[in-house]
Amino acid sequence: MKKCVKLVVMVLMSMALVSPCFGAEPIKIGALYSLTGGMSSIDTPSLRGAQLAVKLINEKGGLLDGRMIELISVDAKTDQKAAAIGAKKLLSKGVIAGIGHSDPAFVLPSAPRFQKKGIPFVTSGATLPTLPKMIGDCMFMVPFGDDDQSFAIADYSFKSLGVKNFVVWTDNSMDFTKTLSRFYKQRAKELGMNLVLEDFFMMGDKDFSAQIARLKNASPKPDAIFISSIPNEAGLTTKQIRENGLTLPIVSGDGFDTELIVSVPGKELANDIYFSTHTYRADSRPEVTEFVENYKKEYGVPPENAFAPLGYDAIDLIADAITRAGSADPKALKESLAKTMGFKAVTGEISYTRPSGVPVKGVSIISVKKGEYNVEEVWFPESK
Repeated sequence: MKKCVKLVVMVLMSMALVSPCFGAEPIKIGALYSLTGGMSSIDTPSLRGAQLAVKLINEKGGLLDGRMIELISVDAKTDQKAAAIGAKKLLSKGVIAGIGHSDPAFVLPSAPRFQKKGIPFVTSGATLPTLPKMIGDCMFMVPFGDDDQSFAIADYSFKSLGVKNFVVWTDNSMDFTKTLSRFYKQRAKELGMNLVLEDFFMMGDKDFSAQIARLKNASPKPDAIFISSIPNEAGLTTKQIRENGLTLPIVSGDGFDTELIVSVPGKELANDIYFSTHTYRADSRPEVTEFVENYKKEYGVPPENAFAPLGYDAIDLIADAITRAGSADPKALKESLAKTMGFKAVTGEISYTRPSGVPVKGVSIISVKKGEYNVEEVWFPESK
């Protein structure tokens, strides 16, 4: 019996020598995504991207000599109150960082709770460029800002589509959509384009007949319509505009980067749509091809939209910062994140060089014609 006990002790000691972090505490990261409600078609792929990144990191041995990442997910339900409650729940579980949300409306009630605790929060998809300034030094953005994506699609509208007169529809219930329209109108004015008509709707609206009637009667006749919406309304507005016989180009931002703009109206009606979004489609960089292959292998389908690699990038960005810091302490992690330079993410290189804390990244212009997606160009912002 004594020999057996001695043998077990020796085995455990040898395992400890081989793996100094044997039994080490996992590195807990919280994920806040709306897996139900109007944001689910972009937030669900984002979470799947994050989960894939965690799996791949853990399969390679984790971080800091063997500590595994544990991703704890909470459904924000496309509801601001649920987002705030979710943040509180994650913080109670000892997370060292949080990721998530594809809209500032849900970042704003949750990220300040992380800021108060001195714990970094990395938004994978919210593009309001003032978020870091509004929330504090624990707030980091993976995506570009709304100013960049609005300027990109406005430039494309004018230079490539020949738009002179345009109409704007805005979801008036969301900070993201109102900001997107504001920057689009700003750039359009600078380019000499003429705003013919501005109309509004609210998240959850299903009937756009009144707006369509005004669009039909707009004078002068518009060359395009800019629709600023979240995914649910993106599909519905497209469907109803096309069903009413209107064929003018529909342009938008990354709220249109959802399969709903094809699945809701159908392929025949999903035509002459153009939107700006995060760069990764039709990109031959090794980071992109490796991600796409791994995503297909894990989930059996290609990435649904650009929000899948954004979730992946959020985890990889944090993992890179932890490695550079040599620590998973939130304060060390925050300082390391702030020093990020030239990080080669799937959706483009990330460097926090702007005073705003928003990365300078390329913006893809995607066209949809007869239900088929194509990358038209990649737009890069001027130095700021």
